Amino acid sequence: MSISPTTVEPVILRPQPGPQETFLSSPADIAIYGGAAGGGKTFALLLETLRNIGNPGFRAVIFRRTFADVVQSGGIWEDTETMYPQFGARSNQQTLAWEFPSKAKVGFAHLQHEKDKLKYQGAQIPLIAFDELTHFTETQFFYLLSRNRSTCGVIPYMRATTNPDAESWVASLISWWWDAETGFAIPERSGVIRWIVRDGNDIHWYDSKAEAQQQHPKSLPLSFTFVPARLEDNPALLKKDPAYKAKLQALPLVERARLLGGNWKIKPAAGLYFKREWWQSAVRAPEFTKLVRAWDLAGSKDGDYTAGVLMGITADKSCYVLDLKRFKGTPGQVRNTVLATAQADAEQWGRVTIRIPQDPGQAGVDQRDSYSKMLSGYRVRFLKPTGSKVIRAAALSSQVEAGTVFLMQASWNESLQAEAEQFPDGSHDDIIDALADAYNELAGKKASSFNR
Repeated sequence: MSISPTTVEPVILRPQPGPQETFLSSPADIAIYGGAAGGGKTFALLLETLRNIGNPGFRAVIFRRTFADVVQSGGIWEDTETMYPQFGARSNQQTLAWEFPSKAKVGFAHLQHEKDKLKYQGAQIPLIAFDELTHFTETQFFYLLSRNRSTCGVIPYMRATTNPDAESWVASLISWWWDAETGFAIPERSGVIRWIVRDGNDIHWYDSKAEAQQQHPKSLPLSFTFVPARLEDNPALLKKDPAYKAKLQALPLVERARLLGGNWKIKPAAGLYFKREWWQSAVRAPEFTKLVRAWDLAGSKDGDYTAGVLMGITADKSCYVLDLKRFKGTPGQVRNTVLATAQADAEQWGRVTIRIPQDPGQAGVDQRDSYSKMLSGYRVRFLKPTGSKVIRAAALSSQVEAGTVFLMQASWNESLQAEAEQFPDGSHDDIIDALADAYNELAGKKASSFNR
């Protein structure tokens, strides 16, 4: 009896036509891809690593800024677990590396601290890639460039992906490829190669290799390009996750302009996060499913204000700002006011969660223990603030813009709106800090990112 050989279907992975294909076909020594969320940036990097997996000496390392960024659910390492085994690769969970049948290896690493770059002193890595380049420092990038060497026959090269950030060094690095007036990428410059020579901390740009060599005869010019991409350039994602665009559209104005529009110029400024006309007004409180009083505590009567915001959320997810306490006082006066407010809230509203930020270190632990004892019998949550003030206020900003946040008519409305209008450039942000914490507590929000 004869048995017919099993037919094995070949694995075919290819870039999508357009920017992704342009990026992956670029001969540049350094190529950066992206400039908006959803352009298929991470997939493009992973696809690039497969180009030379038949070469036994080939090595590639893809960097994310933190270890958590590498291994998080839905992150880049998880993506490799569905892609690389199709090519016979075996993973090492301890070292976060894949080895292919030829002995070629692709690793994943982080540079959380500036000094982590020194771990690669003496390394020779033919392909070095950065996923979300704006998360890294300029010195980390150029130090790793010096480790971009090869003895396996593959000409060394670097690849990176990025989302826009007007305040990052990356915005300056690729400024030739985007319009300084509008902040948007210049279409006709997409994928155009220029040449760079780095002299100390100075970068010199040239339109041709010959021109660069003429000006710097003792240096080796490197070819460089930027390929912008937007969500519309990734139909595969739009088909797989039709709601992704709606999620981007729900972001606050600045993040929306960056991640959906690909704008390299816009940055946080007064009037962009909270416009006065966005706030809704209410004279009567509805039924709430949950209430929270969030505090932003000041340390002395001569410093910042202490602010406490009471907010409730309804069954339809509308939020109402019911009360604002804002004052300066000694630590003892602050404690007394927090306790008195907790008692008054309980008498008027019933069950109210109290949210208090916990400072880092032992001082924060001591303060938590002290407030915990003082507020015994109340539901108290202590949370260590993570991310910038702008990031923590982002979800609230988008809801205020959407018209789902109401202010109960009261004398404190003006103080709140005036501070909100100036955020994040105003002299005070204690109300917004407390307001954002209150909203995030009610909505169960955590800082999220759109990096794909």
